[in-house]
Amino acid sequence: MQLLKGKTAIITGAASKRGLGKATAKLFAEHGAKIAIFDLSAEAAQAAAADLPGEGHIGLACNVTDKAECDAASAAVIGTFGQVDILVNNAGITQPLKIMDIAPENYDAVLDVNLRGTLYMSQALIPHMKSRKTGSIVNLSSVSAQRGGGIFGGPHYSAAKAGILGLTKAMARELAPFNVRSNAICPGFIATDITGGALTPEMMTMILEGIPMGRAGEASDVAGCALFLASELSAYVTGSEVDVNGGSLIH
Repeated sequence: MQLLKGKTAIITGAASKRGLGKATAKLFAEHGAKIAIFDLSAEAAQAAAADLPGEGHIGLACNVTDKAECDAASAAVIGTFGQVDILVNNAGITQPLKIMDIAPENYDAVLDVNLRGTLYMSQALIPHMKSRKTGSIVNLSSVSAQRGGGIFGGPHYSAAKAGILGLTKAMARELAPFNVRSNAICPGFIATDITGGALTPEMMTMILEGIPMGRAGEASDVAGCALFLASELSAYVTGSEVDVNGGSLIH
């Protein structure tokens, strides 16, 4: 059963081969969606789109911190596909800094890509979704937002990802009358390109000891959750934050 047949989706920051965005794009395509991949490099975005199952997917350059680029790229996708049903705000960066080491440029970079980018991309698609009385926005937060730090992200990363939770809930409240849903995913430790190569065996052992399921998450684990939130299976779900962490943050 194809859960997204006839749907179109924009996924930001999805050109990285082992990243959450690419895994989500692949799963969405397998479920019948037409995909537009946004990334900083048009060439990388186009290559990632060409690598997806099915045909007709596109890749576009878009710096999510630039409102005009978000508006233009989104308009191009609507012009190509005629509609956008799903937005996955996946683009993000992290920096492993301690609180006193966060310089103004560090704060700006991390908050801009993670939080401002989520706002700008959502603003670019909301009028279209409202006019069609349908849409699902899926925002990538983090366990770092909930526990005040993760494995790699500094306090400014925690703040940005916590901001995404607040933004997600506020958007859900405002957009619910238009049947436009907004939900967040909070991944725990996931083996992706961001973490690849930076872990010692000792660090990995320590991390796994804190995960009741005893394994690192895979990008496909997050993609599966995104598929649920993007599809009609979650038609009555909005304003939620879904933990994908193997039990590492059981309240």
